[in-house]
Amino acid sequence: MRSYALLLALTALAGCVSRPAESPHPEQLAAAGLGLTGPAVGAVAVDWWASFQDPQLDGLIREGLKASPTLAQAQARVGEAAAELEGAESKLSPDAKLDASTLYARAPENFLVPPPYAGHSFWLGQAGATLNWDLDFFGRQKHAVESARALSQSANLDMENARLMLSGAIVQSYIELYREYALADIAVRSEAQRENIVSITRRRVAAGLDTKLELREAEGQLPQARVARTQALAAAAVAVHELAALTGQGAAAHASIERPTLNMDAALAVPKALPVNLLARRPDVISARFLVRAADAERLSDQAAFYPDVSLQALAGSGAFGMHNLVQWDARGYGAGPMLSLPLFDGGRLRARYRGSEARLDSAIDGYNDTVLRAIRQTADQLSAIDALARERADQQQTVDANEAAYKLAEERYRAGLASYLSVLNAETQVLTARQNMVDIAASQALARVNLLIAVGGSFDSTTQPDIL
Repeated sequence: MRSYALLLALTALAGCVSRPAESPHPEQLAAAGLGLTGPAVGAVAVDWWASFQDPQLDGLIREGLKASPTLAQAQARVGEAAAELEGAESKLSPDAKLDASTLYARAPENFLVPPPYAGHSFWLGQAGATLNWDLDFFGRQKHAVESARALSQSANLDMENARLMLSGAIVQSYIELYREYALADIAVRSEAQRENIVSITRRRVAAGLDTKLELREAEGQLPQARVARTQALAAAAVAVHELAALTGQGAAAHASIERPTLNMDAALAVPKALPVNLLARRPDVISARFLVRAADAERLSDQAAFYPDVSLQALAGSGAFGMHNLVQWDARGYGAGPMLSLPLFDGGRLRARYRGSEARLDSAIDGYNDTVLRAIRQTADQLSAIDALARERADQQQTVDANEAAYKLAEERYRAGLASYLSVLNAETQVLTARQNMVDIAASQALARVNLLIAVGGSFDSTTQPDIL
């Protein structure tokens, strides 16, 4: 008898579904040389935008982090991932159920039941409790829990990344609003300069030093300055609309957003050297790493499905013909024992699932590598932009000073009759362009610092914390 049972077991094992050979997977990028060396740095600064010293900006970001639909969606995904983790963890615990049922039935005349129920109607009742506990010998459920936990951690990091991206977008739009107001100021200043030239030209025409042609040319420059101011204010209104949308507010918020009072030069001072491991704290980089962990754990769980599934079962209860007999002592029943389940033939379902999990692992690794390379490129781009803009600003300041002096000299010479109106117009055009370029460079510098901060995960601080990579 024992030989027969052993032969039956060996036959079953020989005919069971076999796991396919594991395929080679892509390699994750090495830390050396990629900005990921050293211990991980501190947590993201929660109020990095405060360095701009603008209370209105602080309020807009607080409102955005509280009311943004984008963050609400990310928070919903966090809750969904947490529920999936809770469901996976529950499968590690015993499953107990209590069942009870009753049925009114009529037994056939020739039905073998205790008399007097044959040919009569009666109540059939049963009540009992069952217990099923998957022992998870090969780790299928354990790896499923690991996968769900990594996905939950990834969802939380995606939430942090969404907060960082939202706060960065609000600051960027706010800097754009600052830029448009500054361009409007330049247009107002240019308009005042052109009105002064018109006044000078009128006096020269009255004195016979100029003709009405020069006067008409001078008067024709005034509307252009007004157009530039109107265009800048229209662009500022667009920036206000974008800020209202980013902060989850409607059109009613447009009138409440006033002109920015940013401290552009003091905000987000870039240190002379950035720690090479700053990229290790980017939420999207860490999230991508957790996705790799989740995919690998899923693969191991699907791999364990090829092995026997061993569980313990137990039941206890009672059943009887007639409800009054259900509580009798002789109506009781119980049982307990192990159960083994081994896949023999499933049409390739398990092999296909395993191949799919291997493909998802490959995709997760490639996604992680792509995220790291993108983070490195973004950081390098912003560092290069900051260096270039610093040189541009120094050169542009010299250009502004030279053009301001040239315009002042041309105006004095024109007033004294020593220069033509064309020389004044040329000098005024040069100084206007120089002023506008200076505003653009200053705004671009602030945007580059914000982009660099986002590229390195939200802070230049290098306080160490446990390495989660």
